[in-house]
Amino acid sequence: MKLRYFGYNAFLIETGEYRIAIDPGALFFYWFRFSPLIPKHLWPGISHILVTHGDPDHYWHVDRVAGAAAAPVIFHNSMLRDVGGRQLALGPRSKGVVFNTALDRVHGLSVNQTVAVEGLQLTGLAAVHGDLQLQLGPFTHTVKTGPGERIGWGAMGFDIAVNHKRLVNLGDTLLLEPELLESEWQPYAGADVLMIPIGGRLAHNTMSEDEALQAVKVLQPEVVIPCHYNCPGLFSRRLNPADDLQFKRDVESLGIRCEILQPGEALRLD
Repeated sequence: MKLRYFGYNAFLIETGEYRIAIDPGALFFYWFRFSPLIPKHLWPGISHILVTHGDPDHYWHVDRVAGAAAAPVIFHNSMLRDVGGRQLALGPRSKGVVFNTALDRVHGLSVNQTVAVEGLQLTGLAAVHGDLQLQLGPFTHTVKTGPGERIGWGAMGFDIAVNHKRLVNLGDTLLLEPELLESEWQPYAGADVLMIPIGGRLAHNTMSEDEALQAVKVLQPEVVIPCHYNCPGLFSRRLNPADDLQFKRDVESLGIRCEILQPGEALRLD
């Protein structure tokens, strides 16, 4: 099994049977580019597409990837809505909360629900996307989550069972409150791989390095891969800075393996 990272929360999990894409979004707004995070030449042959929420850096190219790969899309059921008798998805490139996109093969999933989609077993995990604080020169602007707001729409993580391994991707989430951390995430402890965001120290939309470390202590995975940090976004090269080397040292002090992947790099799992 090979796990490839493409920045933000974009991953491609490749096994002998499956090629699972997570969050096929775009390099959002840095130098005004909307380039796909997962390169186009990798789209054909993708077997499943998992989406953790509807922000552009996670969702911008989902319909295009689905069309190129003829693959099912799986996301939180709030990403789907009945419009005039048709089941339509949240528009990947629409402004605001607009349901106008038809996907040929689509599956809605709830938190703590387990489904099998074309041989792949998936469980939805609780996620709470935080408000996004943007710094533009001397000005600070906060983009709020909540009813009617696009940011963080449909936030959910995934527990993926494949090839006798369990891979957990938490998406963009804050650290859950202690009681939720135990009740919602504890059942998914002991995964082979945990993909966890660490870039929320300044932007506050996800966990920071210290908060991610608390989650690692609860979940006790075999391998940790930090993600969604030091990403280009808006007009910044590093919209959500994090010290990945210190995070790696802190994780390894717990006796847990931590692998830092740069965009385009891969990790092979036995």
